[in-house]
Amino acid sequence: MKCPYCNHPDTRVIDSRPADDGNSIRRRRSCDVCGKRFTTYEKVETIPLIIIKKDNNREQYNRGKIETGILRACYKRPVSAAEIQKCIDRVETKIFSLEEKEIPSSTIGEIVMDELKKLDEVAYVRFASVYREFKDVNTFMDEIKKILDRGNA
Repeated sequence: MKCPYCNHPDTRVIDSRPADDGNSIRRRRSCDVCGKRFTTYEKVETIPLIIIKKDNNREQYNRGKIETGILRACYKRPVSAAEIQKCIDRVETKIFSLEEKEIPSSTIGEIVMDELKKLDEVAYVRFASVYREFKDVNTFMDEIKKILDRGNA
């Protein structure tokens, strides 16, 4: 592993342990040249997952896009970074447990909304308003009424 500080090609592993998500290994490394330490994560390489977009274009799965969407939905909400990461991990686990090579983006959107509904209702409504492309205030209010009705049931 190349050192991110001095670009020396050889580094030593000081410590290895399972990462918090249980799906990767966290390694502490040290550079023999500059002496700096850094952390790397090792994940099992999976079959590339292809996402079928609304316009039928296809692109490779990108965890960063899910992360960006959830972070935007949770902006200025009382949700910790750890809770957000766990939410993203759950979404990703559900996606890969489908064991499909190609998945429609609509399926991923529904999985994200299910997880956001459990995490924070305001974040859920924010995400849904963009994802479902609410055209007017009435559509937005219908979604909020569903949440309120569920809470009263």
